[in-house]
Amino acid sequence: MSEEIYHDYFFDEPAFNTHDGGYVPLEIADAPEKPLAIPARLKPDKETDTDIWYTVTAQAGETPILPGKKTKTWGYNASILGQTIVYPVGKHIHVALENHLPELTTFHWHGLIVSGPYVDGGCHAPVYPGETKHIDFTLDQPAATTWLHAHPCPSTAEQVWHGLATMVLVTDDHINSLPLPHHYGVDDIPLVLQDRRFHEDNQLDYHADYDPDGVQGPTALINGTVNPVFDVTTQKLRLRILDGANRREWRLHFSDDLKFAQIAGDSSLLPEPVYMDHLMLTCAERAEIVVDFAGYHEGQTVTLFSDDVPILKFRIHQFAADNTTLPDHLLTINKPEVDPKTPVRKIEMSGMDEAVMLDGKKFSMQRIDATQPVGQSQYWDITNTNEKDSGMVHPFHVHGTEFLVISRNGHAPYPNEHGFKDTVGVNPGETVRLLVRFDLPGVYMYHCHIIEHEDGGMMAQIQTYEPGKPMPKYKLMDMDTLMNAFAKERGIEPKDLWMAGMDSYSKYGMKM
Repeated sequence: MSEEIYHDYFFDEPAFNTHDGGYVPLEIADAPEKPLAIPARLKPDKETDTDIWYTVTAQAGETPILPGKKTKTWGYNASILGQTIVYPVGKHIHVALENHLPELTTFHWHGLIVSGPYVDGGCHAPVYPGETKHIDFTLDQPAATTWLHAHPCPSTAEQVWHGLATMVLVTDDHINSLPLPHHYGVDDIPLVLQDRRFHEDNQLDYHADYDPDGVQGPTALINGTVNPVFDVTTQKLRLRILDGANRREWRLHFSDDLKFAQIAGDSSLLPEPVYMDHLMLTCAERAEIVVDFAGYHEGQTVTLFSDDVPILKFRIHQFAADNTTLPDHLLTINKPEVDPKTPVRKIEMSGMDEAVMLDGKKFSMQRIDATQPVGQSQYWDITNTNEKDSGMVHPFHVHGTEFLVISRNGHAPYPNEHGFKDTVGVNPGETVRLLVRFDLPGVYMYHCHIIEHEDGGMMAQIQTYEPGKPMPKYKLMDMDTLMNAFAKERGIEPKDLWMAGMDSYSKYGMKM
């Protein structure tokens, strides 16, 4: 079959973050090139035919990022970001969550279909300093590139800025059987895209950099590496790309406009490969692409750019010829049926800066904003009310489920949005229709994934329930308990506490 090649970023150009008043352009750092850091795979504590055990530790450390002093950072089983976690579908998974940080945190499994609110790890599942909590679950979902990050509202953005984010790979027999690159660290490469600003002695200062529309920095970090280089030893690479930034969109292309095939999005393989030479990711979106270097030879370099700034160099070495081809069909997407009598849920994302809201309200920790029966498929219409010529793309994320993108303003979704997703960028003035179904009961958040926006209140909660059974009661975190805990851990009075997003609430006389 002939391959159509897409040459644009799909999203509305007037809404790119390059037009923000507070936009921080990327700059090439004054630092030597370094080998791209490839996170180690986290080793299980124990594994049987049916079960697997892990320990995931949130810890503080120091990381050599720039010449000079090491940067104080946080990570999972590492000084920054974390070791890559691999979860096989079908096995019962046990995880010990250890907090070795000086303050409380949570462990949010972004993209995993697990019960909420405690296993899911949003703001209602705090793990206090020195504490270990145990969770367990069995995954029943397609193979996907997901991730783990902190989610203690309203300090999610600051903790992610410190480094609390790492890849979580969900695997199954189907994806393992496909002719794709599978050798982790050699031809199957995770790429966590982030940006930071470094202050005196190479340190991070989140408070100094704070912007209610999203914190950005001029220095690109790929897997925590500045000016990275990857040595290519195989003809084809599978790149698992995560937009792990607080705010930044990444508009990616290679030198020579080298084409590539996107094979997966957030929550599954695509039904078929989509061939392109430009790719835009909004915050928290993921894409798996396969790049073929058949036209290059040893000694050449291929560069990955975001807009016009180089962010990663691929140094070509000698490799064996690889004549494998991608299948025309990757995954059968079984679209759930929607009862035509089921009402459409309408959600409005409004505002910018401190004014961000969902459905005209700011997030309240103990308020349930919506309910939905387990197993019921429902259309959700997500509208971004920002002005088309001056607004911004809001990436919309739902915890604890995977959805299908049905349409954009009544038209077909973008060509690379036909698999399951958990995050979708919504253009200003646009309504995106999603098909959403929850398979597990619980309380789940849905929000903008510009992290400062969720901390600032652009977030709500839905409770899912089993029809015919009493609605369960969950112990939900309250703001006073949270604030008192953070103040105590930081050795200050609650009145002196500053956290990301608090200004957005105080400006409107609200409490979270």
